[in-house]
Formats: sequence, structure tokens, C-alpha cells
Amino acid sequence: MKWNDLQSEACPVARGLSVVGDRWTMLVLRDCFLGVRRFEQMQERLGITRHVLADRLRKLEAAGVLRREPYQQRPLRQEYRLTERGKALYPMLVSLIEWANAHVPPPGEPSVTLVSRETGDPIVPVLVDANTGEKITHMTVNALRAE
Repeated sequence: MKWNDLQSEACPVARGLSVVGDRWTMLVLRDCFLGVRRFEQMQERLGITRHVLADRLRKLEAAGVLRREPYQQRPLRQEYRLTERGKALYPMLVSLIEWANAHVPPPGEPSVTLVSRETGDPIVPVLVDANTGEKITHMTVNALRAE
């Protein structure tokens, strides 16, 4: 099955992966959340070829995750900004950071610590049900197929 075919799957995991399911896309999104908006900056930070980066940015734009916005008129230059749909991916990125720090740690100290913007104190992300406040784990929630 090709990546493009996943977007029409009934499975929400497959559909989500059709948008963000490769390493370069997730690293582009990471950089966007860190405030990197310009093509040349992304290419330099990621060490990615122009062709691959342009392809990933085009796909994220087509999926409504990023939008291009001019920052210079002559010559026309554009930067990439997260849309509301793109910003909604942040909890997934935070979960991935927390999981990797716990289960795939780098040698020595973790390279990223999640902290509160308000207090600067480290945070411990937890996924909870908004209705009950119950922590969501594989033991507390089932995924039922729609009928």
C-alpha cells in the first residue's frame, strides 16, 4: 500500500500517518514548533535535500497543516506557518518527546526537558479523558470500530 492510499483508510491511525508518518515530516513539524519558518533555515537545521524538504512542505501545506505566508515582496519570499490543524499536532509531539526520553534516552541527560512557559518548572505530560479526568492508558480505554 502506498502512503497516499492511507488517507482514505477507515483506520484513523492510517489516516494520521498519511499526513505525518515519516521522519522528515515530524522533524519539519518539530522545527516549526520551535519557530523555524523559512526553507533555508529548515534545510540547514535538518541537513535534508532541497527536493525532499520541498516535497514534505508541499504535502503538509496540501493537508492544511502548514500555510505559506509572504515575508518579503521583492523578490517574493515566503515562510511556512502552522495552521490551527498543525498546532493541534503539538500534544502528539510532546507525547513523542516524553516517550523517547523515557524509553529511548540519549547517552547522559535527556536533550529536551519539557517545562511550563508560565513557571519554567518541568512538566510531566499525561493524557486524560476531559469528561472524567481519568488517565488514558491501554488498560483504561478501548478503541471501538464504528458500525
